[in-house]
Amino acid sequence: MPNLRIRLTGSEDDARAMMNLLQSIEGIEHVEEVADLMPRMDDEDSSSAGLSDLSGPDAHEIEIGAPNASTARKVREAVEALAFDLDAIVEFEEEEET
Repeated sequence: MPNLRIRLTGSEDDARAMMNLLQSIEGIEHVEEVADLMPRMDDEDSSSAGLSDLSGPDAHEIEIGAPNASTARKVREAVEALAFDLDAIVEFEEEEET
């Protein structure tokens, strides 16, 4: 079963729209927003902490379980189209489970 991991750079609304789209695709076994394990580089004690230049879109990690490669391909196409419409950025990481 192919597992896809998507990193979406966009707002909370963008992430919610993406997850709704993914859950509506027939055959998808699970859709889950997973916690980002990498700490952010914005240090609370930094002289630039809280500046407007650091305020930008959030990164969201979404994991999708697809039953086969064909469905995974449909997921990629749908995600790319929605990201374009939302003016968001997506990165894909695929893992094959054995």
